[in-house]
Amino acid sequence: MIGTFLGMLFGGGRNAIRETVEVFRPNAEAAEVRAAARSAAALSQFASEFALERRGWFDRFIDGLNRLPRPMLALGTLGLFVSAMVDPVWFAQRMQGVALVPEPLWWLMGAVVSFYFGARHQAKTHGLQRSLTETLLRAPEVMRGIGQLEALGHEDAPVEQIAPSDDMEKATVVKPAMPFADNAALEDWRKSRER
Repeated sequence: MIGTFLGMLFGGGRNAIRETVEVFRPNAEAAEVRAAARSAAALSQFASEFALERRGWFDRFIDGLNRLPRPMLALGTLGLFVSAMVDPVWFAQRMQGVALVPEPLWWLMGAVVSFYFGARHQAKTHGLQRSLTETLLRAPEVMRGIGQLEALGHEDAPVEQIAPSDDMEKATVVKPAMPFADNAALEDWRKSRER
């Protein structure tokens, strides 16, 4: 009879108890396996999109060009300072040439540079927003942890402290709020100890 009962519960390679529980609560191990498979699939998709083997020489060349403007602007500006100190006459001649550039051309160059750096800034801003979203998603977990830590801090009885004063005779004893102030029995016990 016991063998029949156990066979009914666990027979045929099945576990009826586990299958019944999984109706109400998902199997944690199976959920982790599914999450790992999903992460692996996402990573393989990203790897296939950004694989260097599939990109031609033109794509690599354009990526290299896209990385040049910022270092060139920074190093060029530093080079202007160095050239002003090394050969002031040469530097003054070049600046006279820059003074002859018409104002609409300056506006055009400003637009090109601002669009280039604006697009870069927008991409960085999206990354920052994604990071902030991930941080906000962890906020409930952090709040639970803080609540648990505060609960640990209230387990011990509060200690009376002396409020500082310039004159020690005027110093007063400060009693912290009781964590169980709404408990009448504890309130009576505390009052009996004060007498």
